[in-house]
Amino acid sequence: MLKISEIKLGLDSAEEELRAAAARALRCREENIKSVKVLKKAVDCRKKENIFFVYNVAVEMNSDEKSVLAHSRNPKAEEYTEYVYEMPENRRTSDLRPIIAGFGPAGFFAALILARAGLKPIVIERGNDVETRTADVKGFWRSGNLNTESNVQFGEGGAGTFSDGKLTTGIKDPLCSKVVEELVKHGAPEEIAYSSHPHIGTDRLGGVVKKFREEIISLGGEVRFGCRMTDIIIANGYVQGISCVDINGRSEDIETDTLLLCIGHSARDTLEMLYRKGVNMIQKPFSVGVRIEHPREMIDKAQYGSFAGHPALGAANYKMACHPEHGRGAYTFCMCPGGTVVAAASEEKRVVVNGMSEYARDAENSNTALLVGIEPADFGSEHPLAGMQMQREIESKAFELGGGDYTAPGQTVKDFLNETPSTKFGSVRPSCPTGVTPSDIRRVLPKKVTDTLASAIVKMDRSLNGFALPDAMLTAPETRSSSPVRILRDDLLQSNIRGLYPCGEGAGYAGGIVSAAVDGIRCAHAVLEDENDEW
Repeated sequence: MLKISEIKLGLDSAEEELRAAAARALRCREENIKSVKVLKKAVDCRKKENIFFVYNVAVEMNSDEKSVLAHSRNPKAEEYTEYVYEMPENRRTSDLRPIIAGFGPAGFFAALILARAGLKPIVIERGNDVETRTADVKGFWRSGNLNTESNVQFGEGGAGTFSDGKLTTGIKDPLCSKVVEELVKHGAPEEIAYSSHPHIGTDRLGGVVKKFREEIISLGGEVRFGCRMTDIIIANGYVQGISCVDINGRSEDIETDTLLLCIGHSARDTLEMLYRKGVNMIQKPFSVGVRIEHPREMIDKAQYGSFAGHPALGAANYKMACHPEHGRGAYTFCMCPGGTVVAAASEEKRVVVNGMSEYARDAENSNTALLVGIEPADFGSEHPLAGMQMQREIESKAFELGGGDYTAPGQTVKDFLNETPSTKFGSVRPSCPTGVTPSDIRRVLPKKVTDTLASAIVKMDRSLNGFALPDAMLTAPETRSSSPVRILRDDLLQSNIRGLYPCGEGAGYAGGIVSAAVDGIRCAHAVLEDENDEW
């Protein structure tokens, strides 16, 4: 196959025109092209008077491709080999079933690989199945009654289930293709395979995860919901089993020699248990900040100019980063076009927010996390869990300032920049479903963070006109963008406790759906490769 980069088509062009464009790029006849596959599709909106789509495509020819490539003399054309996933050989000798703790992206991809290899994994998930979990979450948003075991953080699909289903990632790993391929196979929109800003949508992600569960079970795997791991049984430095408790409070020990920890970034009680058991872990930098909301139509116009509202474009995205003078870096994260801010608490008397979009991305506002990096030197302690404690302190302050009922504290950009507490909001209506109380978010976040946020808002407004809109809403705090802990592992992907595989975001090795899923696959591979004889 051949790959052609940077084919440009207008917004009203049909993708069928790609064949003709590819033929022009290769200086050949259209009938000489057997097939065209879109590898990437992006919007070029740098010039607001001339917005167009840019494609990278893979082309299969009816004739000798090397000759066609040489004849084209096109520097944007090259030979291309499509990635094909190969399952590693199953070298595992143990008869015990592996256990996977957590059914987020790392967990369900690890379980899928192990189930296909015939290992019949047991998955335990402290939260509920996606249908029950959705009811739990909506009940919390409506009434303020938090289920600490089944919420935005815990349950089938992990924290990503109540986000945007966003699949952007900074890692360059061929397994990313495998992740996307499986997501499409299990019901995700086909365009995630080539979109430059791929997303599944909160309203669709649950159905996708359910299909993963169904395949795992059909292959002999087991998925237990409402089942929380309370202890790891260890002897002579080796995993011997786990203790868990079900939704009715019944305790059970399960024998295993292989435990994949896919616990997510919010299983704080589990991290405390692991620390007590002697599992090696270290502090890890993380980020804190706010969710900032603008009118979706304003962001669309800022990005697309007169093309805003064009049916081929949808809601506009953006990604920004800056380093204010004499300050630390700030950046936008998990931007949700046409989305909402969500209440994402998992512990009582603590407030935390996140963002989500449905597939249509047609809500009134667009929002993003606006974050500032926190280094271990800022934690105030050398304890491995000090960053986690810092998160808790911020979330507790937010709970008190919001009114003690899971209402989040919020402030307009104008008041925040003027260092004046908000007493009312303006034209931008906050979307957090548990409510937002006019407040002063400088009382929630560290001064170094709020000073950087203030400088960043002004600076980012120069790149995205209207970012510093006076009525734009800041809702605090966003504290769960990543884990503040890394559970150490070796070249075999195991911790100092043999048979224990720290995996995904909660272990400090991923930062989103795709990277967590890739890490889940890699840990599953490590189990199949079974290097026990080299211990």
